[in-house]
Amino acid sequence: MKKLIIAALLVFGIAAFAQERKEMGKRLDRRSEMEKFSPEQRTQLMVKKMTLELDLNTKQQEQVKQIIVEKIAKFEAMKAEHKAKKEDEKRPTIEEQFTQRNKMLDEQIAMKNNMKSILSTEQFEKWNKLKDKFQKRQGGRKNKNEHEREHDDK
Repeated sequence: MKKLIIAALLVFGIAAFAQERKEMGKRLDRRSEMEKFSPEQRTQLMVKKMTLELDLNTKQQEQVKQIIVEKIAKFEAMKAEHKAKKEDEKRPTIEEQFTQRNKMLDEQIAMKNNMKSILSTEQFEKWNKLKDKFQKRQGGRKNKNEHEREHDDK
């Protein structure tokens, strides 16, 4: 009887773990699916999503589109640079890390100021809430990935 109970618990535990992995796989598939799109397609999708969420008018859509085009171009350049450094297997120094983070924060400040000038007060507040929600969700995922990498290195 004890063996039967232990076996049942083991089966349920494995099934629950497998479902969790499957859900994580779906999220990763969506992200890789988005990366398959061209920068123009990604821009168009992002603008339309923001239009739905923030109720942007046509003038705001054009202004936001320009910001997103610049952001995606910078992201693509940074991604290529990161990939090249990774192939060289050269880790950035503390000074380089500081410079990268400082640059990233400057870009975030500029983005926020641009969005503040484009959006109305209500739209800007809603955009901030959406951005914070997204960053919290990404932060949890990022911390989880960093934790997994630490254990992979050991």
